[in-house]
Amino acid sequence: SKAPQAAGRIHSDMEKGFICAETMSYSDLLQLGSEAAVRAAGRFRSSGKDYVVQDGDVLLFKFNPPSSKKK
Repeated sequence: SKAPQAAGRIHSDMEKGFICAETMSYSDLLQLGSEAAVRAAGRFRSSGKDYVVQDGDVLLFKFNPPSSKKK
């Protein structure tokens, strides 16, 4: 599925307010040992709404939560 739909599987608000998904492969994470090391190696990607989630992806979703409508 595409990244916004994958975010929606966690919570519908994440799909509605989807901004981007930061992705790395699980194998890179295992090999390099940390998110910081994956970033330093240039293996961390920022992906948009058209990104198709791959098996083995580790994702960090960025989204804008809907505003609460208090009266």
